[in-house]
Amino acid sequence: MIRTAAKNWYRVRRLGEDITLIDEPHIKPFYRCNIWHIRGRDRDCLIDSGMGVVSLRKHVPLVTEKPLVAIASHSHFDHIGCHHEFDTRLAHRAEAEILGNPTREATLAADYATDGIFEQLPPEPYNSETYAVKAAPVTGYLDEGDVIDLGDRRLHVLHLPGHSPGGLALYEADTGILFSGDTIYDGPLVDNVYHSDIDDYRRSMERLRVLWPRVVHGGHFPSFDGKHFTALVENWLRAHDREGAYV
Repeated sequence: MIRTAAKNWYRVRRLGEDITLIDEPHIKPFYRCNIWHIRGRDRDCLIDSGMGVVSLRKHVPLVTEKPLVAIASHSHFDHIGCHHEFDTRLAHRAEAEILGNPTREATLAADYATDGIFEQLPPEPYNSETYAVKAAPVTGYLDEGDVIDLGDRRLHVLHLPGHSPGGLALYEADTGILFSGDTIYDGPLVDNVYHSDIDDYRRSMERLRVLWPRVVHGGHFPSFDGKHFTALVENWLRAHDREGAYV
């Protein structure tokens, strides 16, 4: 498999409303994390940071233009790889131990970070057998009800365990924009890795059921509108009820 030059590793797309999607197009869609950059008046926010196989700060100048808070929606390898590059790193306390000590097993890299997840390999010296996320100890905790204040916009923290114990989403009530992490996106949802909890996942989906976002930017796959969001939540709940998981 051919390797991609570091300068070509990231793709940057401005979506409007001072939101930019950064991703790694040479990773297959199921494993490709959406990295969300949100511009604020006083500081910026970065939700997740990709695999970390190429420096985000070096190759995406956008993330160095202003003071920035880096948030981990959860602690899987595809979402926290470049968190060590930022001084302010926030996450739920249930994810903090993994961020500070990101073993291959705890981040799921041991099971999923193989050559098979790539369309083209990262530049040398990347090696799937030895790849590991660098430690990025949290500098502050986020929990339900907290607010990320960027000066002219406020992102409300939702704690949505299920996919992982400290899964987070951020909701901008003024605009109806939801950054949903891996709790919900328009693709196959994962509820069976070692620290997932199906009962927690159902409770999180029940909470989302009463939310009416205008647009949803998930941890993977393309963004979608509120109508599709409601359909995805309802379909997940119906499917799991049919499976008898909660009887």
